[in-house]
Amino acid sequence: MTPRITASRLWPWLDRAGRLSWLKLAVFLACLAPACELAFAYRLDALGAKPITALIHGTGEWTVRFLLATLAITPLRRVADWPRLILVRRMLGVTAMAYALAHLVLYVVDQNFDLTKVVSEIALRIYLTIGFVALVGLIALGVTSTDAAIRAMGPNWHRLHKLVYTIMVLGLVHYFLQAKIDVSAPVFWTGVFLLLMGWRAMRRFHPPERPWALLLLAIAAALLTAGLEAAWYGLASGVPANLVLAANLDFSGPIRPAWWVLAVGLALPATAFIQNLRGGKAAKPAPARRAAAPAPSLRGEAEAIQSAAHPDRAAPAGLLPSRSP
Repeated sequence: MTPRITASRLWPWLDRAGRLSWLKLAVFLACLAPACELAFAYRLDALGAKPITALIHGTGEWTVRFLLATLAITPLRRVADWPRLILVRRMLGVTAMAYALAHLVLYVVDQNFDLTKVVSEIALRIYLTIGFVALVGLIALGVTSTDAAIRAMGPNWHRLHKLVYTIMVLGLVHYFLQAKIDVSAPVFWTGVFLLLMGWRAMRRFHPPERPWALLLLAIAAALLTAGLEAAWYGLASGVPANLVLAANLDFSGPIRPAWWVLAVGLALPATAFIQNLRGGKAAKPAPARRAAAPAPSLRGEAEAIQSAAHPDRAAPAGLLPSRSP
C-alpha cells in the first residue's frame, strides 16, 4: 500500500490517488458546519430555555438532511452529468450516521445518563422505538461502508445497503411523530424523499433525464406533498383536509411545504434543459482537422477510479460512492 493511498483513507478531502479534491473538501466542510453552528450556539447560550432539547432536535434534523443528500447523489450526477459527485456519497452517509449517534447521546444526556430510563423510554414510546431502529440500521450501513466490507460480504453487501430506503422512511416517521403539532419541516423533507424515489421509479420505465418528464415529476411530488400534509393534519388533529389544501393557495402567510418541494423539483428539469443545450452545441460538427486521440472524459475517469477501487459491482443505494437506481 503506497503512502498516498494510506493518506487518502485518513484524510477525507483527498481522492484515492492522494491528491486534494476540492469537491470532497467542500463537502467535508459542509458536513462539519452544522455541528459547529450548534456547538457555538450552545456556547453562546443561544438555544433557548432547553438547550439540550434544542441540540437533540438539531442533530436529528441534520441526520434526515444528510441522509436525503446521500440519496440525492445519483439523480444529481445523472441529470447534471457530474460523475465525480459519486466520490462524496460515502462521506455524506457516514455523516448522517454520526449526527444520528450524536442525537442519541444527547438524549442520554437529557435523561441525566439514566440508562435504565433511556431503555424503558425507547421500548415504551413508539416514536423513540422507530427512531432507534433507524439508528441501528444506519450504524449497520456505516460500519460496512468500507472497501474491505464490500469484498468480504460480496452480494450480501448490496442487499444490506438497499435498507437505506427503509431507514429513511423510519427516520421520517420518527420526525413526524416527534414534531407533533407543526409538521411543516417533516412534510417538506418527506416531499423531497418522494421526489427522489419518484426519479428512481421513473428509471425503471425510461431514463427520466428528459426535461418534460422531470417537470411532471416535480409537479407530482408537490401534489403528493400537499396531500400528505392535508392527510396528516386531518388524522392527527381533525383539521378538515380542504382547509389545509386551501392554505396552499393563500400566500399571505408562510409558504406551504408543497411549494418548496416544487421549487426543489424544478431544479431537475432546469438542469436537464441546460445539459441538453450543452449537448446540442457539442453535437455540432467541428471543422475538419487532423485526427487525434480522444481525451478521456470526466465520466470515464471517475468510473475508472471507481472500478479500480471497487472491483465488485457498485451498490444501488448505500453509504459508499456507488451507483444507485
